[in-house]
Amino acid sequence: MIRPLLALSCALALAACQSGEEPEVGAFDGIAESETIRLTGTEPFWGGEIADGTMTYTTPDNQTGTEVPVERFAGFNGLAFSGEMDGTNFDLTITPAECSDGMSDRTYPYAATLMVDGEQRSGCAWTEAQPFSGPENP
Repeated sequence: MIRPLLALSCALALAACQSGEEPEVGAFDGIAESETIRLTGTEPFWGGEIADGTMTYTTPDNQTGTEVPVERFAGFNGLAFSGEMDGTNFDLTITPAECSDGMSDRTYPYAATLMVDGEQRSGCAWTEAQPFSGPENP
């Protein structure tokens, strides 16, 4: 007896979902492929930029940076970049969110989450077209 009721409930739920028009959802287009994305993160300190399919990853110990070829993927609410650095996976996501580096009075338009060498690191991101607000030299 429970199965026919469950089947009827499922059928009604599906009909209700299909009766209205669903909003059109597309890939994130808030940052053009031609834009350079700049990054900053703390604890541990890291940063860099992404341009032309390459991320230059910097740390206090490597201020000139390591170049990592990355693939770009536009999801529904942001961008993902993946590559390999020194034999380990390198994955970065950038999502629209008011972001603070916690060290300055700057506010950035994007949050950045980096997975590198088995560690998750948080940071902020901006572009020239979508700059941070706050002091230029904190």
